[in-house]
Amino acid sequence: MRLFLLTALTMLAFAANSVLNRMALAEDAIDAVSFGAVRLLAGAVMLAILCFALRDGLALRGPGRALGVVSLLLYIFGFSLAYDSLDAGLGALVLFGVVQITMFAGALVLRELVPPRRWLGAGLAFAGLAWLLWPGSGAEISPMHGGLMALAGFGWGLYSLNGRRGGDALQATAANFIWATPVGVVLMLVTQGTQGIADASNSGIWLAVLSGAVTSGMGYALWYSVLPKLPAAVAAVAQLTVPVIAMAGGMVLLSEALTWQFVVAAVLVLGGVVVSVQRPRR
Repeated sequence: MRLFLLTALTMLAFAANSVLNRMALAEDAIDAVSFGAVRLLAGAVMLAILCFALRDGLALRGPGRALGVVSLLLYIFGFSLAYDSLDAGLGALVLFGVVQITMFAGALVLRELVPPRRWLGAGLAFAGLAWLLWPGSGAEISPMHGGLMALAGFGWGLYSLNGRRGGDALQATAANFIWATPVGVVLMLVTQGTQGIADASNSGIWLAVLSGAVTSGMGYALWYSVLPKLPAAVAAVAQLTVPVIAMAGGMVLLSEALTWQFVVAAVLVLGGVVVSVQRPRR
């Protein structure tokens, strides 16, 4: 029961990132780039504290560090910019679908054996995204913001593939956040100057801090603590709940509407991932 509750809490944290980001931007409490920069900074501080508390120090070097930092930046800022327009649940679904497709493509590039069920699952997920994003499908989605969320999904997929190199996941995540933070701050200053953060309201800044320190920093640390105790298929299926939780949060907290186009796309994308992670019966 304890493991189940910790896993459920982690999924809530992941979904909360979508709701918090959308809430801040929908209320014009902060601009998207400043939100991403503050989220990175807050996450770096929290993860550094966790490393000193749990690992007695930081290890800023390691294999794949450059790729980890670049892919994290793609995810953070693609995610924030996309939520200038996308609803919380819709954005989470696009993100989740593209992550799965990216990791599938990564398996092909690395010449891993891909069984037929994974081909079928990837096809279903791709069909769901195509249905959702196709012009004239009826889904209210900006192509530019949908593309930005797809870029975020590509970044997070690369980040996940890069993380398979092994090592201490908490240390690696802390190092990636710490190295990415100066780049994020420079990006904020180049695009917004100091005016962007000066114009941000207290609520916007605190939502970004909450997203970075709690639902990202502590959420990732919690996930890494329970992940070794979960079978791979269970861990993958658990993440299927994230878009659904984000959608529910958006409906309750942001008055977002549930459309039948979203339901069809969600069934296809999440169903495709379920097919992909199922183990064949012996």
